[in-house]
Amino acid sequence: MSSASQGRPWDVHRLPSAEGRIFLVTGGNAGIGYFAAEQLAATGALVVLGSRDRAKADAAMASIRSRVPGAQVQHLPLDLADLASLRTAVEGLALDHLDAVVHNAGVALDDPPRRETADGHELMFGTNHLGHFALTRWLAPLLSAAPAGRVVTVGSFAARSERLDLGDLQSTRDYRPKRTYGRSKLAQMCFGFELDRRLRAVGSSVLSVVAHPGGALDSLTPSRPPVGVTTPGERLRALPAALVVQGKDAGAWPVVRAVLDPEVQGGQLWGPRVFGLRGMPRREPIPPHMADPAVAARLWALSGELVGADPHLGFR
Repeated sequence: MSSASQGRPWDVHRLPSAEGRIFLVTGGNAGIGYFAAEQLAATGALVVLGSRDRAKADAAMASIRSRVPGAQVQHLPLDLADLASLRTAVEGLALDHLDAVVHNAGVALDDPPRRETADGHELMFGTNHLGHFALTRWLAPLLSAAPAGRVVTVGSFAARSERLDLGDLQSTRDYRPKRTYGRSKLAQMCFGFELDRRLRAVGSSVLSVVAHPGGALDSLTPSRPPVGVTTPGERLRALPAALVVQGKDAGAWPVVRAVLDPEVQGGQLWGPRVFGLRGMPRREPIPPHMADPAVAARLWALSGELVGADPHLGFR
């Protein structure tokens, strides 16, 4: 039953209190991650911004504090492209529990050549999917220690038209940046659904939910200097697109609902209401290619081998 059906419609501008709760947003210093962090900070929660870049994280935290009086925000140095650093990063959190992680950080390249992480993985697949897969392993004890932990994986509309090539996950044979990006996001979404199946199988209290921002453009996004600035000219030129897509502030709404709404259940997909591209957050049907358990199980096994994680990913 949705909260709307109980007479309490979900209001993106009046979020429920989350005082005393702790949320980690990877890539919380820019884009969707920044706006998710800003909106979550307004609930009274402690929001940790996972970011490689200290200066960008400081700018994001200053922006959030200027808009959310009394905001509790802190920075966690986090580089998803460096798998060996993740355990130490999580230990640096110095927390006894974590109520939710938002797997948001991502690399999107538009042009060749193909690039690799320090571990020798293709950069987009290695960061967007493998980095978050490995991070989940180290966060598992903290999420399990929360009363009702959540893993919210941020997917992409770009994943709808892609299919995984399990024989070439790293695009070594055929590298096309936009397709490789879409496949990295599809891998993340398959992971989110498979994680929920595995959490249910072991009776975990942790939920795994997938959300996506629809079509979210910088040119329709409100300015948050120095994090991001949209000029009046850019906004004017983008107005026709606003019939179909939206800004990154609205793109964060399904993500924030997936973190906060007590009615959200594991294994669900949340996105924008209008054609999955813009509007208020709602639950969406899961496209069959994202829900295929055989593909997901194979992806899981291959990912575990690539990052050196145990098959339970720390959840028992």
